[in-house]
Parts: sequence; structure tokens; C-alpha cells
Amino acid sequence: MKVTSFSLASKQTRCGTAVTLFIALTGVSPQANAQGPDGYPAKPIRLVVPAAPGGTSDILARTIGLELTKRWNQPVIVDNKPGADSNVGAELVAKAPPDGYTLLLLDTSTLTMGPSLYPKLTYDPRKDFAPITMIVFSPHVLGIHPSLPVNNVRELIAYSKSNPGKLNFASASNASRLGAAQFNLQTGTDMLIVPYKGGAASINAVAGGEANVILNGLLATLPQVKSGRIKGLATASARRMEATPDVPTVIESGVPGFVTGSWQGLLAPAGTPPEIVRKLNSTLVDILKAPDTHQKLVAMGAEVVADSPEDFGRFLRDETVKWTKVVKDAGIKSEQQ
Repeated sequence: MKVTSFSLASKQTRCGTAVTLFIALTGVSPQANAQGPDGYPAKPIRLVVPAAPGGTSDILARTIGLELTKRWNQPVIVDNKPGADSNVGAELVAKAPPDGYTLLLLDTSTLTMGPSLYPKLTYDPRKDFAPITMIVFSPHVLGIHPSLPVNNVRELIAYSKSNPGKLNFASASNASRLGAAQFNLQTGTDMLIVPYKGGAASINAVAGGEANVILNGLLATLPQVKSGRIKGLATASARRMEATPDVPTVIESGVPGFVTGSWQGLLAPAGTPPEIVRKLNSTLVDILKAPDTHQKLVAMGAEVVADSPEDFGRFLRDETVKWTKVVKDAGIKSEQQ
């Protein structure tokens, strides 16, 4: 794949249509020049999201992409590449030219849980990326279909234990899957974990009564909680979220230390020049700390992080160790690819 094609379907003709549509919607021309002294960016940037539209990563990518476009006068084209628990899109970026024009925005669980779940990956999550910044933490919200006769986490645990085999978790990612496994481990419940293709699909499954329980990013799930289609019992955060001050945490509800969620980060292929990584980091941090963007993300149910590449890299290493242990303790079998 040539980086200059920027195809949403790996065909240059479709790419041209995508760029034209982007210009029509934003009024931004690819020829406009807002380059820094390093000459970057000089052309459109492809922002790969390895998940379906409507989930946390997709919502963030479109928010961040628009802000980058405004700053640099270069189109940032969001390219959804779902599949294989986000590994399709991650692999694409891992093997892309390290020039700053193909970036990855994803739930970092793909990288920190991948080594334990997928021993035959064709890329190395630990070596094939250059961390840029952690964008936000969107804690999981533990929610249920309103028909379930429980009103809090303690009642959910008791109901599950008295009705073995009746309840199931709708999961949409490695993070929600292993978060649900961790919840079962800590509470002694045995709810079946059912995978869905993307956050939007898992949300719709619970909102529609197809599944009972959800553990999914608050940013993507909050609209359904506010509408009443999903009853939010608790957030899996260390403290109550500003967007949901009346919703207790899982920790408050009697499950010590339970913090899980959707850590969303931006990465480039390994080998990307340090000056490009620095420019991306400084621009993203500036965007994320700007009052308008910051408050918008907080209101959506996210906690802005905006850290350094070094801090982000340490986080990825620490999380890999943590989730390797959860996979082992829960007896989750590795997927063979």
C-alpha cells in the first residue's frame, strides 16, 4: 500500500472521493500549508481506527481528527478497519511506512492484552509502535437491561449467584472481555461473556434486551444510559466521573480495586522520526488541554490524560504485565491465528 493513496477501500479512486467529501464538509484544502519547520504535515494524514463506527475509538478519532485538521489545514481521514479484535487495523499501521502519515488510534487493550490472547500475531505489539500520547481514559460503565430486577452492583452479584447460567456480559473488545472476566473472578460470579463486533453492537444488544449486562466504555455508552435504555449501575473508575456524579463506582459498591476501562491512545509505526512524534504529541496535548475540547470530552464521560510518549510507553508495558496475569488466573485460552 502506498501512503500517498489514503484509500478507505485500498483503491485510489475511492480515496479521491473521500478527500473530496472531506473538503466539502470542512472547507479545508489539502493544498493549504500549515507546516512547521520540519515540513510535517505536507499532505493528508490517515488515522486508522481498528473498530467499527460508533464506538469509543471512532468517536474520539473524529473529534481529534477534526481538531488536527483545523490546526494544520491538512485533512485527517478516519479509516475504520475493524476485525480480529482490532488486530487487522493495528497490523496495517505496524507495517506502514514510518513517516507520520499513517497513525493508529485505538483502545490500548489491543496492544497490552494481545500478547497473551494472540500468540501468533504477525506484528509485535511491544516493538512495532511509537507511542505518541494517551488521549483519554473512558472507564467502563457496568450496566444492565432495565428489565433485570436489580438496582445496584451488590444486587447484581446476588442475583447472578442465585440464578446460575442466566446472565451474560456483552463484550466488544479485549478490554471489556477481560474486564468482565476480572469482575467474575473478584465477585465469584460466573456470567457468560459474549463477544460482539464493536462497542455499538454490544450497546444495542443490551439496550434491546438481547444481552443482560454490559461493561463498556462510558464515552460510547453514556447516551443510552441517559436515555434509560441501559440502567447504569456503576463506573469502573477510581472516583466518580464528572459526567455521572450520581453513579457510584464499582469500588464503592463493594468490589475493591476494580478499575477497568477504555484507555485510548495514539501511536505511529516504530521508526517514525522523533521530531514528528514530538510534534504530534505537543499538538495533541495542546488540543486536549484546550478548554473547549477538554470540557467536551469530560461531558461525554472521558478523563483527559494527554501524557508524554515516555509515560505512555511505560503505561503500555505495565498494563501488559497486569493483563497477562488476569488471562492466566481466569484460565482464558489463547486464540490461535
